[in-house]
Amino acid sequence: MHEAKAPKLYLGVHARLVFPDPRDEEAVLDLMRRFSSATRFAYQRLLEGKDRKELKREDGPLCALFGLNTRYADGAIAKAKAVLDSALELGNDPKKVVFGGRKLFEQLKRKHLSGKPLEALKRRWKEKRQGLLYTQGDRSKKGGNPHFKLQVEGRALWLLVHLGEEEGQKEGERKKFARALVRTSHPQLNALLERIHSGLAYNAELTLKEGKVYAHFTWSEELPPPVHTKANGVLGIDVNADPYHLALAVVSPDGNLKRHLTLSLEEVDRAPNKGAKELLLWKVAHQVVAVAEEHGVAIATEKLKYLRKSRRGDGSGRAFRHKQHRFAYRSLLEKIHSLARKRGVEVLEVSPQDTSTIGMLKYAPGLSLSKDVAAAYVIGRRALGFEEKLPKGYEALLKDESFLREARSFYEARMAQLQRERKEEKNPYLKRRWSRELRRIQSALASLSSPWGSPGSWKGVTEGRNPSGAYPWRVLRVSLFLPLLGLEVPRDLSPLKPILHGSWKGWKVGSGPHPGGGPGCANVHFY
Repeated sequence: MHEAKAPKLYLGVHARLVFPDPRDEEAVLDLMRRFSSATRFAYQRLLEGKDRKELKREDGPLCALFGLNTRYADGAIAKAKAVLDSALELGNDPKKVVFGGRKLFEQLKRKHLSGKPLEALKRRWKEKRQGLLYTQGDRSKKGGNPHFKLQVEGRALWLLVHLGEEEGQKEGERKKFARALVRTSHPQLNALLERIHSGLAYNAELTLKEGKVYAHFTWSEELPPPVHTKANGVLGIDVNADPYHLALAVVSPDGNLKRHLTLSLEEVDRAPNKGAKELLLWKVAHQVVAVAEEHGVAIATEKLKYLRKSRRGDGSGRAFRHKQHRFAYRSLLEKIHSLARKRGVEVLEVSPQDTSTIGMLKYAPGLSLSKDVAAAYVIGRRALGFEEKLPKGYEALLKDESFLREARSFYEARMAQLQRERKEEKNPYLKRRWSRELRRIQSALASLSSPWGSPGSWKGVTEGRNPSGAYPWRVLRVSLFLPLLGLEVPRDLSPLKPILHGSWKGWKVGSGPHPGGGPGCANVHFY
């Protein structure tokens, strides 16, 4: 059997390059243009099944056609291979990849701009297409990276960029290295300086943005074996946009809740610039990892790949779009994961499917928790391998045909009302909003038509998607929250406690409707 590779932590430093000699900058920009062309050429050859060793040879096409040496040719192939692997992993057609970005490409095709906006768009497209240069570090060579040599002179850090000239060049010919001052205040700068003084390898990549050259130095470090593992329990983490905060729940190995707390992120939102925002996110990451270390537990988060962002004109509203776009969930989770692994805290990622729904229905009313802490509790339990079975009170509710009939009546009445409003509405933005809500109502009605799915298709667990019917958890959400509590995402979930324990019959909320709502709730609005 092959030995498992030791886990690694990938670190990096971003910096701006300033060239004292304009000729050096021109030479580097020319090299970046040729390297970018070589990357696109290598991508097409990889699609044709060409061998990597054949492409990178000194007498191969990359070196001959683009004036690169073998190390730069190898870097171009590595970048092309990364793009190809990414397309395949995402399920995209590799033949339709657009170097420079499809979004910019589509904007240029529209030909809807002129003057300075068009010039700015063309500049961005050109920089994306022609502004790349990359080489990998070499452990066998002293200095870390023979083509991107970092040197410390006094209090300044300099970068020597190899221009692709071969050894033995004659005096008076073009210089072999271009020289640039490295300007950065990145928090990982000291770690990079340690690698420079130790002669350890690092990768380097140059990019072009708004006429300026930027460098990104990256390297990997072997991580220590985890000390705080899920054998001692899990710290479940749920990131929320409104209110903007983290919800934390410490879950014991037997699945019980030991402690819960929240960390506000409003200070992050008020940061004056990107640098201050990054520092505040790192501060929050340190606080989270400190809680995990205090209890000796692992960290569990949702595995979020993509969250849809609303756009202007879709009817979602300015305030809602602001909340979505300020949501730095990916950046924060990456920092938490990176810091935790470095400190010996095990990191677990679980499916995000229905964590909030289960938390709101099962644990928020039962344990008097907020919906966000309840979601974090579900995440922690899922990381420990616990199944979330449907409580008997909810199970009985879903078997009551009168309850489901009343819920369907509510949505049918609401659909009729929205259809009338959309027909009479002249504002196109509001029309889109009504259309979006109508689609949600149609989805709710489809769920209510088959709350248990096909016979034998549901086992009471939360993993995977039920292909033959709706999830009971989702059916409960659409039949209880809006028809009964008046909101799609209610804050106060305590009224569900009697239903959770099976005493829902005849129960009423003040002068409100019977559970299930019915046509009398048709004036309840979506939020």
